[in-house]
Amino acid sequence: MYDIPSNLKYTNAHIWVENIGKNNFRIGITDFAQDELGDIVFVESPEEGKEYSQADECAVIESVKSTSDIYCPLSGIVTKINIELEDNPNLINLEPYSEGWIFLLEASDDTELNELIDADSYFELISED
Repeated sequence: MYDIPSNLKYTNAHIWVENIGKNNFRIGITDFAQDELGDIVFVESPEEGKEYSQADECAVIESVKSTSDIYCPLSGIVTKINIELEDNPNLINLEPYSEGWIFLLEASDDTELNELIDADSYFELISED
């Protein structure tokens, strides 16, 4: 069984979004996604200070199995990247919802939050796979 915290929002592309206040969000990939990828060996983080639109490709995760694009779940500016992932990309495998976060984003359009799904809907999504 996968960990799907109920306090987060999710995308259909297996990205989680945590509201950390004042229109700022912590972003990462789900427990399901890291399990499907296998051992993560490299993370190409988004560019700090760069503005992305919702669904823009903003990062890349390489694992022993494959390479996966990460799409920005909300429009906004990347305010911080998790530099710990440079030396320890496997933090995503070990702690996908805490130490394995990928970046922080200051959202520019809070209406886009309505397009994200809750934990129950995400559980249904991965149960279909």
